[in-house]
Amino acid sequence: MKKLVCMYIFLMTIFVFQVDAQSVLDYQNDEFFGESCTSIMVGKKATTDGSIITSHTCDGRYRTWLRWEKSKKFDKRGMTKIYKGLLKTEEAHDMKNVVVAGEIPQAKQIYAFLNTAYPCLNEKQLAIGETTIVGPKSLVNPKGMFQIEELERIALQRCTTARGAIKLIGKLIKEYGYGDWGECITIADPNEVWQLEIFGEGKDKIGGVWVAQRVPDDHVAISANFSRIGEIDLDNPDFFMASKNIYKAAKRLKRWNGKETFKFWKVYGGNKRPFTIRDFYVLNHFAPSLKLNMKMKELPFSVKPEHKVSVQEVMALYRECYEDTPWDMTQNLKVEKKKYNKKGKVIGKEIVRSPIAHPWPTGDSRRLYNSLKKGSVKYQRTVAVAWCSYSFVAQLRNWLPDEIGGRIFFSVDNPAQSPRIPIYAGSSKLPIAFEVCGQKRNRDDALIWNYRRANKLATLKWQSTRKGMMDEVLYFENKAIEDGKVLESKISKLLKAGNKKEAQKLLNRYTRDFTGSTSYRWKELENEYWHKFGLGF
Repeated sequence: MKKLVCMYIFLMTIFVFQVDAQSVLDYQNDEFFGESCTSIMVGKKATTDGSIITSHTCDGRYRTWLRWEKSKKFDKRGMTKIYKGLLKTEEAHDMKNVVVAGEIPQAKQIYAFLNTAYPCLNEKQLAIGETTIVGPKSLVNPKGMFQIEELERIALQRCTTARGAIKLIGKLIKEYGYGDWGECITIADPNEVWQLEIFGEGKDKIGGVWVAQRVPDDHVAISANFSRIGEIDLDNPDFFMASKNIYKAAKRLKRWNGKETFKFWKVYGGNKRPFTIRDFYVLNHFAPSLKLNMKMKELPFSVKPEHKVSVQEVMALYRECYEDTPWDMTQNLKVEKKKYNKKGKVIGKEIVRSPIAHPWPTGDSRRLYNSLKKGSVKYQRTVAVAWCSYSFVAQLRNWLPDEIGGRIFFSVDNPAQSPRIPIYAGSSKLPIAFEVCGQKRNRDDALIWNYRRANKLATLKWQSTRKGMMDEVLYFENKAIEDGKVLESKISKLLKAGNKKEAQKLLNRYTRDFTGSTSYRWKELENEYWHKFGLGF
């Protein structure tokens, strides 16, 4: 994830997120790589309930405010503005540093959609995840009108299917130009999920090149900041789509000689290999018998999981920090713990993780540990990171009305610590705290600060706070699933009776009440930690 200059600043000003530049940045001539977001996709025959799943972590200092934008019909076809700079705003009305990139004709009708930094869900059960795949700097042309978040917005406003969204995005890129770094968006509807990868066409072209590959219905796939699509078969339109210039542009840009096997990730992505540790970890998790490993030159685009996948399992993967694996950053942070009898006499000793060890050590912490003993902590890019702005797991279900068939489980701050709040496609209003970004300053009225204080305090002595915090996370996760069944039954009855407004009010109230419960509990956790460690962590 990035936004041209903004991502460059993010990677350079490493103190903001407290990670080492070399951990997230690699230059190979004009090749530019970053590791910022994760999107996991699951086909309907691979899930436990037949739902489609796509997801997204928005990792970095991006806006955390979100709100529902209303559906509209237009009698006269006017124009609609396309913007650049919306990712860093503090509230919906904040237009500082936002510019109008151009205009396109307005549609006769637009659908209601959830306006997140990278728009993610509409009222028709169309959902979009995102990860920046960056790619060569030489492909970027900022004169192109569209950046990825605006392509997502227009697609959600105008489309009801993943295929329709891909075709519309391709049309917009060709006509108005693509002005962003390489991007991947994972587009899903209740029947299928696709991975769409887009790059610019070079400094002298405002268009773009793109390819989309469908995830087989019985497979799982992941995008984690590197281009993943390899060989393509455009004679199989049920699984592949691409821009018409995909081969011609590659030759013109001298990125492909026309003789070698065409692999999109290699030709346009420019990476040495098409995966990171996150891709490997997730795919290996679902298909261990394939014996995938980090030394391979290429991983499969997707894998068939060896068991059915639940939405809870996907949420669990977003908490993953590789603990108790060879990539565990806490594995060497151990201390001696003495055991005492009732008289205070030492009766034994054991080696345990240090109480202050946690899987999100800052650059300063790692340098300290490694100065005391070389090699104590080797940086790994975990799935869950402390600098996450927000994340969601979207579930789409074709056997239910759109109003309740589509839902996202949304969280702010570190996804390994924060609870997830259910938001349904049929809702229309979020609690007021959702409409304020908390990234620019400490704001009591911003949703993210309802959770961030307890989360940060917990990491200071994670070995003693982890279990209690995870108990709360799982309690609310299970509550969302179980309560959702009752709620959906009520909503179905209201919709059958033609009472759509009451159904919408109930969905809005449900999200409001769930937000209130989690916010209150995390405030209690914050107070508990201050009380427990009041004399020092």
